[in-house]
Amino acid sequence: MNDDGVARVAVYIDFDNIVISRYDQVNGRGHFQRDKVRGFSRDEKPADADLAERVRRATVDIGAVIDYASSFGTLVLTRAYADWSAPVNADYRGQLVSRAVDLVQLFPAAAYAKNGADIRLAVDAVEDMFRLPDLTHVVIVAGDSDYIALAQRCKRLGRYVVGVGVAGSTSRALAAACDELVTYDALPGIESADGPETPAQPADAGASSRARGARRGRQSAAVVVDDTDAEPEDPQAAATRLLERALRLGQEKDDADWLHSSAVKSQMRRMDPSFSERALGFRSFSDFIKSRADVAELDETDPVRLVRLNPARTQK
Repeated sequence: MNDDGVARVAVYIDFDNIVISRYDQVNGRGHFQRDKVRGFSRDEKPADADLAERVRRATVDIGAVIDYASSFGTLVLTRAYADWSAPVNADYRGQLVSRAVDLVQLFPAAAYAKNGADIRLAVDAVEDMFRLPDLTHVVIVAGDSDYIALAQRCKRLGRYVVGVGVAGSTSRALAAACDELVTYDALPGIESADGPETPAQPADAGASSRARGARRGRQSAAVVVDDTDAEPEDPQAAATRLLERALRLGQEKDDADWLHSSAVKSQMRRMDPSFSERALGFRSFSDFIKSRADVAELDETDPVRLVRLNPARTQK
């Protein structure tokens, strides 16, 4: 590991995963294959104007992903894995090359276009950790449960693992295997996807703003999904239960009623790396706490914000 205290970050992007997941998030599950988007190219005049619009709406801003990764430290290497001969991927090459991303070519190994990105990415990441012992952070941009073993291995080798996935397409088990997981929708500069059916706009501007915030909270917070057919859990209710568990654990551990809000948030992130108050529609963790007044009380009288479990719940 490096001795100068500077964090050094390696970024690995399963590009097909993020592009397909984003398209299906915006246009409906399974539509990437159904619309045959893999052969679409912006350089050619599209025969189907509707398809061109759907592709435009689902465009991935890879720069936002790289900027987020750089917030952890100096980017040592950034690699994107895909079949770059596919027109839909080739359209991104300029954006990627301008950000010094190393494009790793993967040719489809079967008729159904499985390119083995997960295996190649995992092999390269493990090799890099031994080849570059000063790496401190590993950012995995993908949502497949195939990457659980890689995330666990990176953590065992002493790296801080960050996952970036598309809301609704990221395995819950992968989120648990990472130190931190964020939804693509919640990255700075990314507009939340409206989904395949855009709701009618409210009459007044204030209502419109509130509706957008609520929609963003519902979609962005649902970053993880179970690998089953069960109904997805309401993200707001899940966050409330997470907060209560963190407060109870903190009070039992420290034998104190009032806890530092930063410590409570850290505990929540350890229990669920996908937790993000911004993804739930709140500007700050304090605002999130205030919205759960029946669960927690916030003391802002001192510079250090304190939080405790609502006394009405202490006997439960």
